[in-house]
Amino acid sequence: MNGDSAEQPIRIEPEEPCPPPIALLVGFQGAALVLAPTVLNVAIAVRSSGLDDSYLTWSVFSAMVICGIITALQASHLRRFGAGHVVLAWPAAMFIAIMVATVSAAGLATFASLMIVCSLMQVALAWWLPALRRIVTPTVSGTVTMLIAVSVLPIAFDAVDDLPTDAPTSAGPVIAGATLLVSVIVALRASGRWRLVAPFSSILAGCAVAAAFGVLDGDQISSAGWFGIPDVPSLSVDLTPSKEFWVLLPSFAVLTLVLGLKTISDGVVIQQGSRRQPRAIEFRQIQGMVSVNGVGMLLAGLTGTLPTMANSSYSLSLINLTGVAARRVGAGVAIVSVTLALFSKFTAVLLTIPGPVLGAYLMLAMGMLFVSGCQTVLRDGLDSRRMLVVALASALGLGLHGHPLLRDLFGDDYGELLGSGVTIGAIAAIAMTLLVEAMSTRRSRLEITLDSASIPKIDDFLARLASRLGWNEVSTLRLRSAGEETLASLLAQEDDAEGLERPRLNITARPQATMVELEFVATTRQENIEDQMAFLAQEVAVPSADDLSLRLLRFHASTVRHQKYHGVDIVTVQVEGSGSAS
Repeated sequence: MNGDSAEQPIRIEPEEPCPPPIALLVGFQGAALVLAPTVLNVAIAVRSSGLDDSYLTWSVFSAMVICGIITALQASHLRRFGAGHVVLAWPAAMFIAIMVATVSAAGLATFASLMIVCSLMQVALAWWLPALRRIVTPTVSGTVTMLIAVSVLPIAFDAVDDLPTDAPTSAGPVIAGATLLVSVIVALRASGRWRLVAPFSSILAGCAVAAAFGVLDGDQISSAGWFGIPDVPSLSVDLTPSKEFWVLLPSFAVLTLVLGLKTISDGVVIQQGSRRQPRAIEFRQIQGMVSVNGVGMLLAGLTGTLPTMANSSYSLSLINLTGVAARRVGAGVAIVSVTLALFSKFTAVLLTIPGPVLGAYLMLAMGMLFVSGCQTVLRDGLDSRRMLVVALASALGLGLHGHPLLRDLFGDDYGELLGSGVTIGAIAAIAMTLLVEAMSTRRSRLEITLDSASIPKIDDFLARLASRLGWNEVSTLRLRSAGEETLASLLAQEDDAEGLERPRLNITARPQATMVELEFVATTRQENIEDQMAFLAQEVAVPSADDLSLRLLRFHASTVRHQKYHGVDIVTVQVEGSGSAS
């Protein structure tokens, strides 16, 4: 099942049957991939929060169980919950800083309450995804992701000094440096599956150096049992929210939003990597993936640990190395994760990892997260308007993080809680995006019924738009034809739905230099237009009446994108044009 190549063709797609032994074997590999980051992220958050070892043991156990459950739920795709793909989950490192701040300032009960509230926000985000797509853009999410990485880095450097008081002064930097060095060497020199063992190699190297300094404590291993559930600490939820709850809620809401947006990006990547042939992105499954994030946040709040997030790089690594993308693998990961969590001795071994090793791992992880944020910003291009959004949000987020100015304005207590650079930067980025959207080229709108009788209205709407833009006759005809064929494509199966009220169709035209973007928003029952056009591109047969509109649309439009959400379809068509002929 595992070849020597770094990447194998997909042997089993998500919906195809997979023998249980193969699902369990691949599931074991998936659980092993996320084991190290699961333990390390939780250990950093709990230790930095000043909580004791018994709580750390419980928190790691809970995180391993929850990650397994969420991976299984993502693979199941039950109604509006789940991605229907192999989505490996692990604790979200982006929540480390805010967990430390919340537990230190307001206690675990407030943290649990905020997590439960944000779990509802995550589900709401999944349902409202179509409405938020133009507000919370890749520019916004990428900028906030970079700010998150910068805000967590101080915790990583503090962990380097997390050693016994009698340890040599040079022990922390040397241990962290050795961990980073081995991790970089393995990542650069290894290939294929060996790249996936880089975290384990660096951890072992760091622990070996720590043992040489005499700062590796093995008492926890000897005192731990072999099998069982750790003692449950005192867990509670604050049913009467305090002032700290309301002050911290915006920060949690921002991180929840960013987590949802990163999940969308990860879901797109996982869908693309799980198929033999390219398909259009199924945004209904993306919505289900975000909804399961809400379930993970709820479970994390109830158990007092970090929330889960999807990891597309590890998920794709598992799929590429094995060639298996079957949903059953999610159940295999869950079985292995829960089984490993119940082995208390095994968990105790992982919890003896010294602070400098954890800090080095977190430095590298946050560096990668920062680069991921940069890639997200650059995904749609960085024009002057997007550059302004990134520049202002980054400047405010970095400059005002913990600045005395906020304490002068809101007082010491509120100023310290409100001084999160992530929250400030996110608010600035969203506000700037709204301002740019409002000040962009004037948009034209048309609301009609999704019916063939609406063709004259669309034709008149687009003809007047082309006239206002000064387009020549050829470009005007292309624009009008694209609108007509898009409507015809959307109507392909609506005509068969007798006795049902016709849905409304909203058309928004956004002129952009020599191009017009037409956005059709409606409720339909047909298949994805992108997939249909891709299928037609591979066919050589004489076109039939059923696919004629799709072929004409492909001819007139430069790009066609179809996003199918629960309850709404959004078709975006771009048409190139030019001015009047001289």
